[in-house]
Amino acid sequence: MCSTVTDLQAATPASIVRVVLDVPLDRQFDYLNPGLPICVGNRVVVPFAGRQLVGIVMALLSETDVPAHKLKAVLQVFDDLPFDAATLKLLRFCADYYHYPFGQTVLASLPLRLRQIKPAVTRKMWLYQLAKTTPEDFIGKRQQVLARLVASLRQHGECSEAMLSEVSATWRKAIQPLLDDGYVSRREVIATRPSLPASDLEPTLNDEQAQAVKAILGDVDRFQPWLLFGVTGSGKTEVYIRLLQTVLAEPRAQALIMVPEINLTPQLESRFRSRLSQFSLVTLHSHLSESERLQNWQAAQSGAARIVIGTRLSVFTPMPHLKLMILDEEHDTSYKQQDGMRYHARDVALVRAKQCRIPVVLGSATPSLESWYNAMGDQGQGVPNARKASYRLLTLTKRAAAQAKLPRIFCIDTTHSPPEAGLTPQLKQAIELRLQRGEQSLLFINRRGYAPVLHCSACQWLADCRRCSAKAVLHLRQRVLRCHHCGDEQPIPVQCPSCGNPDLRPVGQATQRVEESMQQLFPQARVARVDRDTIQAKDALTELLSAVHAGQIDILIGTQMLAKGHDFANLTLVGVLDIDSALYSPDYRASERLFAQLMQVAGRAGRGDKPGEVLIQTAFPQHALFAALREQNYAAFADDLLQERMAMQFPPATYIAVMKAEAADYSLVNQFLTDFSQAARDYVTEQAATLPDQPLVYDPVRPGIARLNRMERGYVMLQSAHRGALQQLLQVAVDWVRTHPLQAKIRWVLDVDALEY
Repeated sequence: MCSTVTDLQAATPASIVRVVLDVPLDRQFDYLNPGLPICVGNRVVVPFAGRQLVGIVMALLSETDVPAHKLKAVLQVFDDLPFDAATLKLLRFCADYYHYPFGQTVLASLPLRLRQIKPAVTRKMWLYQLAKTTPEDFIGKRQQVLARLVASLRQHGECSEAMLSEVSATWRKAIQPLLDDGYVSRREVIATRPSLPASDLEPTLNDEQAQAVKAILGDVDRFQPWLLFGVTGSGKTEVYIRLLQTVLAEPRAQALIMVPEINLTPQLESRFRSRLSQFSLVTLHSHLSESERLQNWQAAQSGAARIVIGTRLSVFTPMPHLKLMILDEEHDTSYKQQDGMRYHARDVALVRAKQCRIPVVLGSATPSLESWYNAMGDQGQGVPNARKASYRLLTLTKRAAAQAKLPRIFCIDTTHSPPEAGLTPQLKQAIELRLQRGEQSLLFINRRGYAPVLHCSACQWLADCRRCSAKAVLHLRQRVLRCHHCGDEQPIPVQCPSCGNPDLRPVGQATQRVEESMQQLFPQARVARVDRDTIQAKDALTELLSAVHAGQIDILIGTQMLAKGHDFANLTLVGVLDIDSALYSPDYRASERLFAQLMQVAGRAGRGDKPGEVLIQTAFPQHALFAALREQNYAAFADDLLQERMAMQFPPATYIAVMKAEAADYSLVNQFLTDFSQAARDYVTEQAATLPDQPLVYDPVRPGIARLNRMERGYVMLQSAHRGALQQLLQVAVDWVRTHPLQAKIRWVLDVDALEY
């Protein structure tokens, strides 16, 4: 069971306070306690380098190595304890494993309001109850509101503000005399959003779902990773709900459900609020206001929230009675943080579940190869001394709804049927057929904007980003060229900057252009586009999805945010456009990502009682990836990929880390990385007898986008078959970097278990 705040050291009269701060220095700082009531775990305000910072107290000491004349005093102490011992233990592990300063790791996990000096204020909520019997003459005959309030308090014992507001809109004024005379008392609680009325609809589980629920609940009192591998529409969410119904039946038990992207939160939240209305639920993601995020975080930290649904940062949320963790779409690369500490939320969740001795469920229709490898072990790989599977595999092979079948998948050869306006004749005909039937269609193109390239046919000029070694994407409606890597915008030139030719043409397809084509080809159809440009408003995606469910949209055009997690009963056609570029990628993970993406988006079709169809436009219909996709056989595809990874010694067969560096001058980057790689090789050679494996240290190389936001980039990859050997090397390497004379002139970061270079 996870530790609680009561496990932390209590206040003592110690004169020295050891604090961690949000600064890029991997050390703790000692301050003088001027007599404040400070506990380990308190937030404090301290002076640092001419400014004031919020820090977290790690220890109370009676002495320090810092000379007395250099000690500065703590300026302020807050009376809250944001972390319990279990959360601090998890953060300590992450700081060590990802080689990131502990202070930044700790402070970055807090809501912004708790990192600021001004007091963190949230909305207060009260529960009311009768403190003593009210005299018969206290309530007058005309005081009907007061009488109903007293009756409600007698009936329920304790009433929330929401319950009293149902009695009368003027309840606050009416109840005040009861409070003033002591007939009613109240206590403050963490504010949580009222749940929806409970749904009477509870689907009958099929045999596979029932077996999955039974297996997990039969082993719920210890750490055990479960890989729930279910085809799209197989009812994984229903399995989650049944697990929560049982686990949360234990008083005060909490559960953490994680999703990779914000746009998956509303639908999951709605399902859970409807089916699990007896349990308070909060969400944690970046679209919340700072006050909402603090309020929800405090509800989880206090134990008031029984269910927490969040994106990757929620893995660090203190939950004193955590009993179950669920990661939906566990394969998604959005779980990997790409700035600050490069943690992978899936891996951190596994560590947290192990520390708390609770089960963790990883759900996906296309599991990551790492999870598949851990669930399958070395069986079938021909490896001596085969490694046993560390995950237990549960499989859902059919869709949950009896009438729903997996969609049929076809590839359209674009070398024989060239697209016009982005669509082949077969796909146009299929869309027209759905419009006649009153069914919905989804066109998937994972590129926003109007066109990926603006081109001069006279001199072959292409519009480049001014800051990056990447092309600027044409956004025709906004009349700008925009870089999707650094955000730089520039006006569309009226003529070619190179030769003066005024005939500049957009090349390629993107969501805006496909939307324009659909409106021209099918003027009677109701067309909607879903990408990052159209859902910037807080509730824009929720409103659009509601319109789709209500049948107000005929054709959806979207990027990957529509590829997973959504359930549209009347959507029977998915068209996939312009995906061949992924087949040319030098990234060894590209085929895994493309297969998962296509399998997920194909799963949006035919989830109701109407058959679904998926049409993929490609110039390579005979490619092995598309052959596996047509058969919808992820297991065979994953096994083939694992064979390749084993042969090439790529993850998950080995472990990697990447030292990345950037500066305005590439010569500095190259010198730094060359010195780094040589120092790492020297260490491996010197310690060959003590290392359990000799890590490989590669030469410096440049990534695909060599210049990003005016910074020249490079990286060095380190690889080992033994995680401990790699970690030992990384610890020495990071210490070396911090003393290198160039480290102050460049920006560097160590990416452990890197997914992108």
